[in-house]
Amino acid sequence: MYTANSNLNARLPAWRSYVLMAALGAGFAALVGRAVYLQGFNRTFLQEQGEARYSRMMKLDPVRGMITDRNGEPLAISTPVQSIWASPSDMETLPNDEQLAKLSKLIGVKAGDIKKKLSDNRKKDFVYLRRQLQPEVAEKVLALSIPGVFKMREYRRYYPAGEVLAHVIGQTGIDDQGQEGIELTRNEVLAGKAGSRHVLKDRRGYIVEDVSSMVKPADGQTLTLSIDRNLQYLAFRELKTAVDTNKAKAGGVVILDAHTGEVLALANVPTYNPNNRGVIDMARKRNRVLTDLYEPGSTMKPITAAAALEAGTFKPSTVLNVAGGMTFGKYTIHDAHPHGALTVEQVIQVSSNIGAAKMALSLEREYYYDYLRSLGFGQPPHTGFPGEAAGRVRPWKTMKPVEQATMSYGHGISVSLIQMARSYMIFANNGEIKPISFLKQVAPPPGKQVISPENAEAVKKMLEMVTQPGGTATRAQVVGYRVGGKTGTANKLEGGGYSKSKYVASFVGIAPISNPRLIVAVMIDEPGGGTYYGGTVAAPVFARVTTGALRALGVPNDAPVNNIILPDIDPQEAIEGTM
Repeated sequence: MYTANSNLNARLPAWRSYVLMAALGAGFAALVGRAVYLQGFNRTFLQEQGEARYSRMMKLDPVRGMITDRNGEPLAISTPVQSIWASPSDMETLPNDEQLAKLSKLIGVKAGDIKKKLSDNRKKDFVYLRRQLQPEVAEKVLALSIPGVFKMREYRRYYPAGEVLAHVIGQTGIDDQGQEGIELTRNEVLAGKAGSRHVLKDRRGYIVEDVSSMVKPADGQTLTLSIDRNLQYLAFRELKTAVDTNKAKAGGVVILDAHTGEVLALANVPTYNPNNRGVIDMARKRNRVLTDLYEPGSTMKPITAAAALEAGTFKPSTVLNVAGGMTFGKYTIHDAHPHGALTVEQVIQVSSNIGAAKMALSLEREYYYDYLRSLGFGQPPHTGFPGEAAGRVRPWKTMKPVEQATMSYGHGISVSLIQMARSYMIFANNGEIKPISFLKQVAPPPGKQVISPENAEAVKKMLEMVTQPGGTATRAQVVGYRVGGKTGTANKLEGGGYSKSKYVASFVGIAPISNPRLIVAVMIDEPGGGTYYGGTVAAPVFARVTTGALRALGVPNDAPVNNIILPDIDPQEAIEGTM
């Protein structure tokens, strides 16, 4: 008689148990192999994927360094703001319509746009919803308790001086990186270094734990500029008034320290407000004092006279015959007002084109070229600003006599206003020139001797004669101070020739003459108010700026307070370059 167990054993052959065991062993081996493969060859990838679901490395932004003027007054500061961001991958479901409506109202973004951002970035861990909100607004957003929506501290740049210093300070973008001016050129120093924070987050996206020690951000350094904010306001105010009054296209003013080369003020009109992050006309962002080139006209004549004195071909008392004109083929150089015989001093005082041309032609071409280059013409001023212009000086090997002659009175040579201001340093600083600096100097930088102190003093005397009766810049006189300078009126280049209706009026001067402290250069582009001469358009701006600046700096008077003597009729500036 058979039992139930004996029947079962008969029906199930032994080999089937071996097959089952083999299958189980193979499956186990496959699992072990897969585990070894994943752990051994794909470990990094899997760790990254796992950590991405609960671990975050959060960036900690540094505070951008403050920019101040030479007296510690703030010119650019960073204020804390909050940005609202979301992690779509941490959202099990998108916010409902009621949540979206409340969020939209708080951050000022349409509900449809918020929903689209979240829907299009479902696999992403980070997307901005709105940047740089007031902290109290961000707190209201978090109070909505929408999973996956967070706030993040950022900084917004604020410029107390606004449009007055826009071209010097520049501005930053929304990411707090420099885009213009000092903000761009010194971005590395100002920006600092970001820190980090490694955190764990739950399935709803909330931070539950710090994994490691926080790496603190290194804040940016404070930058002290050479700019004096009071002088900057003064220069900007007078420049804007002059541009508006003369219905000019644009204008620029720069004030230099006569001994150190520090830029105490630099103003441009038109300008822009760097606090406005909207669309700004790029023409308004141009730092014309550094980037725009123009023909300097008669402001070049003292430069030429100094070269002739230094070469020994002329003395201040040397008499030149400037009657008639000078002809070079089809070109003729003449003066707007005829003169007979003039000394070198009088050539500068009355602004004689012929006298300046004769002095230039007495020089070797290579000597004249090297001299102009030593003053910085034809090369960038190396201020570090983007787009600074080098200008153009004709190479001496190809310089024709007529070109050498016209360069002597500022035609056929292109300069920027800051180059022109710097060149006058040789008259204010005993023949020595120094580099331009927008940073406050601890000690005066080393300079280069270009002309002798004796010749510098001789030309300085000529510059003072220009502002006295009989000169072209009587309107440049300053109450209580002796000043000197030179006017310039240059026809603008247009269509391959000189325009007969567009001019650049300029003036470059130093003050006070007895012990120079300031160099002030003024340029008015295309004045259209009925007069266009440097003596009537630019010289008065110099007078007003210099008056305020000397008083603000507490510079002692070197002349009686009733020292201004005006002629019955102001002499007109010669129109340079007419050939």
